Amino acid sequence: MSIITNILKNNEHRPYPLPKGNWTYYQEWNRALFLHYKVPYELLRQLVPTGLQLDSYNNDCYISLVAFTMEKIRPKQLPAISFISDFHEINIRTYVEKDGKKGVYFLNIEAGKLLSAIVAKCLSGLPYEFATIKRADNQYNSENKKKNFRLDVSFDIEEIILEKTPLDLWLTERYCLFLDIKESLFRYDIHHQEWNLRGLKINKLNINYHLKNISLSPNYHLCHYSDGTQVISWNRVKL
Repeated sequence: MSIITNILKNNEHRPYPLPKGNWTYYQEWNRALFLHYKVPYELLRQLVPTGLQLDSYNNDCYISLVAFTMEKIRPKQLPAISFISDFHEINIRTYVEKDGKKGVYFLNIEAGKLLSAIVAKCLSGLPYEFATIKRADNQYNSENKKKNFRLDVSFDIEEIILEKTPLDLWLTERYCLFLDIKESLFRYDIHHQEWNLRGLKINKLNINYHLKNISLSPNYHLCHYSDGTQVISWNRVKL
């Protein structure tokens, strides 16, 4: 059984059915670090298009910083080209809903290769920017000189979480992303196996991300780590 066939076959964990039509892209989101923050609704509302409803968990809104390594991203009929397809990424996302589909909306998204950032932005429409990103086994460091954004984190990876909480699932199991381009809303549907989450011990965290009146600080609410997941995506749909 091929990787793609196996991914598509295992879909019982999805909150809504697989999209119709053929998938268009394959990618891997590997060695992922999640930092989750509670944020005030009123401040978050200013950052998200009015056509998207803010999703909440027990009346709390969240922003998450996700730092990972993108690998093997490629169109369906073409091979991956490592000098473009493989790069470190940091995205800051929040949780939204539209037309009964719960997904994510990116407030900021950075790639560690300039060429990858340019290509990803052109092909996807997502607001990729270049940042200098370096990582080792237990460290992740980045600097976005344009915005003066920085991340310097070291951590220890712990055991697999065998029993995820409802909040763990709410924060990580999202199967579409929304974006706005020139006042129009679009959706990308995605599919992957359920994230295998691990515990995470943060040893050092220096962070400087400012999104209007929201600043991410070392005082995060929850953190996770995952070895990664294999992802397929479909064409962009205008809403």
